[in-house]
Amino acid sequence: MRIAVSGSIATDHLMAFPGRFTEQLIPDQLAHISLSFLVDDLEVRRGGVAANITYGLGRLGLTPLLVGSVGPDFGEYEVWLKDHGVDTGAVRVSDTAQTARFVCITDEDSNQIAAFYAGAMSEAREIDLAALTAQDRPDLVLVCANDPAAMTRHTRQAKALGIPFAADPSQQLARLTGDEATELVHGATWLFTNEYEAALLAERTGLSREDILASVGTWVTTLGERGVRIERAGEPPLVVPAVHRDRVTDPTGAGDGFRAGFLAATAGGLPLIAAARLGCAAAASVLDTVGPQGYETDRARLGESVRGAYGAEAAEQLSPLLGQGA
Repeated sequence: MRIAVSGSIATDHLMAFPGRFTEQLIPDQLAHISLSFLVDDLEVRRGGVAANITYGLGRLGLTPLLVGSVGPDFGEYEVWLKDHGVDTGAVRVSDTAQTARFVCITDEDSNQIAAFYAGAMSEAREIDLAALTAQDRPDLVLVCANDPAAMTRHTRQAKALGIPFAADPSQQLARLTGDEATELVHGATWLFTNEYEAALLAERTGLSREDILASVGTWVTTLGERGVRIERAGEPPLVVPAVHRDRVTDPTGAGDGFRAGFLAATAGGLPLIAAARLGCAAAASVLDTVGPQGYETDRARLGESVRGAYGAEAAEQLSPLLGQGA
């Protein structure tokens, strides 16, 4: 199965604050916040949701097509992605802007405060999905957080071309109007959100959960340490618990790891529960390391993680993807 992933490509600047953000907030001064956090660590890592997801898909044996816009500083990053199975032939290189930057501070409760500089990502709207896929038509287009105009254009093009698409608006929900958010998710084969984004999507669109469910094929909502909920109209929800970790090194990119594991399993024709379990195992691997691409998606280790969390039968169900004896 050929999956094209349209979305952000960025460099992540990740910092750790040895305290709690909530302890620095004064309730009667929230209208005048002026804070500076002295951090202990700075890690500069490769990131961007589309790059993170394609990295995970490549490590799981697929050859995903990365669709996004970068700056002339992308060379080393491109080599890294190619070495991990990603097709970068659809990446646009800007003549003027640098690759996007994500700056994030994480406190000891895994709460995060972040900022994102778009840079070259603003030119992603210039990418013509129809021209890119004329010779090698993908089986699925995943439209994730990106320049809002690019998200709209690539969603419309996927619909016009009759290519199934998955909607993953995530962080960009804060920038979208109700009409834009409705257009991006309506008709999606898969809709991905976390729990907060699910509520924000309903608020932005003015639609009830039932209305949103009726407009998409399957709604996948990640629930953090509680796992994932999968819903389809007219069917009872499927809830799969997370793969437990005693200690979280860095939560950045865990959701992207989940999406890579989930989509790799569905691409292999495996049932939803198996896809959710692999997604949770991949997400747990991300939590073990700093940065969204610092983890190694070793298939044998993922199989062991699934076996430990869900049992031998669950691991056996994933053996076509992870190998015999998973």
